Amino acid sequence: MTLIACVAHHARLESPTIRQADAVFIDHGNHGSLWNHRRALEWAADQSERVWIVEDDAILCEGFRDRGADWARRFPDDLISGYLGTGRPPQWQSTIRRRLDAAEASARDFVELPTLIHGVCYSLPTRARLALPSARRAADEAIGRAWARRVIYTVPSLADHSDGRSVEIHPDGQPRNEIRRAWRFVS
Repeated sequence: MTLIACVAHHARLESPTIRQADAVFIDHGNHGSLWNHRRALEWAADQSERVWIVEDDAILCEGFRDRGADWARRFPDDLISGYLGTGRPPQWQSTIRRRLDAAEASARDFVELPTLIHGVCYSLPTRARLALPSARRAADEAIGRAWARRVIYTVPSLADHSDGRSVEIHPDGQPRNEIRRAWRFVS
């Protein structure tokens, strides 16, 4: 069985992703994405099942739970990201393109990156605990640094990104104007 934990902002309570979740963590006070991801990660670490943490603006593929369970069986000890997106972070886009081309050429259905670069949809091994910083930081960056091992990215992605207006005040102070969609999405 696969569980879904949704990190949500109070401005997005109508999200279809929230209705699919087994647990929902709502940020009513604009504490920031890392604060809310930390809550979901703490809950996930206490579950006996593998948990996928998704953001409220994730668009989950048809059959997400079964597909997520399949990936968890294949990579039980890895952090798996079900989303590999365009636009952000810009410094990773050329690497992503090269890795996707290499995966396609070798008929692999995943790529590896040395860190988590998106918090849209990911899953840590069952009972995994991370020491996350208390300072306000981008959630994906903080989780990736705390994990400090390879991350498996599903190809195609199990989730897309609805790419609406960002509700997060990002620690870098930069607006998110790039198109943020999955490079490839399960159809």
